[in-house]
Amino acid sequence: MMKREGEFEAYSTSICPECLRRVPMRIYEEDGVIYLEKECPEHGRFEDVYWGDAELYKWFYKEWNSAKYLGSGVEEPHTKVEDGCPYDCGLCPQHKSSTILGIIDVTNRCNMACPICFAYAGAANYVYEPTYDQIVEMIKVFRSNSPWPCNALQFSGGEPTLRNDLPGLVMEAKKAGIKHVEVNTNGIRLAEDIEYFRSLYKAGLNTIYLQFDGLREEIYEKLRGRRGLIPIKKRVLENAREIGLRSIVLVVTLAKGVNDRDLGEIIEFAVENSDIIRCVNIQPISMAGRAQKEQMRRLRITVPDAIRLIEEQTGGRIHVKDWRPVNWPVPIARGMEILKGRMYPEFTMHPMCGASTFIVIEEDSYSPITRHVDVDRFAEVFWSIYYHGVRGKKARAKAEALKFLPIIKSDLFRDILKGIVRRGSIKALGALMYKVIMIGIMHFQDVWNMDLDRVQRCAIHYATPDGKLRAFCTYNSIHRERVEKQFAVPIREWTEKTGKKVNEPA
Repeated sequence: MMKREGEFEAYSTSICPECLRRVPMRIYEEDGVIYLEKECPEHGRFEDVYWGDAELYKWFYKEWNSAKYLGSGVEEPHTKVEDGCPYDCGLCPQHKSSTILGIIDVTNRCNMACPICFAYAGAANYVYEPTYDQIVEMIKVFRSNSPWPCNALQFSGGEPTLRNDLPGLVMEAKKAGIKHVEVNTNGIRLAEDIEYFRSLYKAGLNTIYLQFDGLREEIYEKLRGRRGLIPIKKRVLENAREIGLRSIVLVVTLAKGVNDRDLGEIIEFAVENSDIIRCVNIQPISMAGRAQKEQMRRLRITVPDAIRLIEEQTGGRIHVKDWRPVNWPVPIARGMEILKGRMYPEFTMHPMCGASTFIVIEEDSYSPITRHVDVDRFAEVFWSIYYHGVRGKKARAKAEALKFLPIIKSDLFRDILKGIVRRGSIKALGALMYKVIMIGIMHFQDVWNMDLDRVQRCAIHYATPDGKLRAFCTYNSIHRERVEKQFAVPIREWTEKTGKKVNEPA
């Protein structure tokens, strides 16, 4: 296909969705959409939608895809480069980002059977449930990363709250130096057993990562295979208030024709419950099956598609230009390192992995953070601080911080941001977080749209009992089944040993 004048074109590497071999990939613009195409010598040509809005893609690509946003990976990789990316995941020397969020699947058992799930025991026909000691060792692997030891961890599954020893694992993570511990859950046990919820909180739990697909029952019937879940979600919020937990992330699996018209309502719900909801995290559903370009265009929801839906459903209150890519905070981490003389986590992911914005809560209303702070100038000042610092001009670097005040457009932020910049204060950052709600969109890859440039910059990593770390998208698309089977037992064997059903707490 000929490239039209002015249209975007780039090249990367992907995998064949049939045999998983590495294949060259072309990324190109057509009719305002960014597509990808790749061809396997054995299985033929494949096309998919990469990003639904070419202009937004080009803006992110131009501003945030330069070398200064790249990470340097880990100093002591866990595996060697033998077969190349994505087959040597472990992490290997080709990986460019340290772990920002670590994930440990503590079980694949679940008290639901969602049709869209890739990780529960009923579908796999085996139980994958690492031992307590194995999980402690996986936490240590995260903490041994250098130069940045991971300090944020998510316990996931399956349904992690089916493990009765989960509070103990939360304590183990805290003991190892993990500052932020969250649990990824459907909320059923936390709604029904407040004492178990309380035990997690007392053990050091920071955040509940709550499955929340909308406020209509038919959504859950289609995505989760059952109705009656909305009262359960609301009870989790009430129980959180009762035990004192003030940090819940609403996690939305976004599916076209199911809940794509519900994003505005979900955001309003978050605002109404802003005393405990810190974030709405939207995850467009991954694709499966073979489809042609026309079918993919109808079925795919990409990051810019979700951004446009939110703009429409909030009446323009959250505009497309209020969003920035997930690697936007890189200059803040590097500038703060100069100012404070210590490392901060660097979000060196690929700009096409996702986007986020913040909304500022003002009584019963809200407005995007871009109305309060010139976020692009804010980042530029941090870059300036960093560049002066690495050239040895520390006094000049600190003087640059005086440029922050004119950037802040509202009194609401001035004192809080002074605390963050002057003291690097977690307390000041916490005060800011209770005045805002983050809205994030993270588009995880599948075998159809996988871009190995994105994979090598992934900062969300799974730890597994074999002592390795694997990038989120390659683990779920390529490695999960093989790794789990090494440590799994048949369901019958597990039930005979425990005397429990796989959907019961144990």
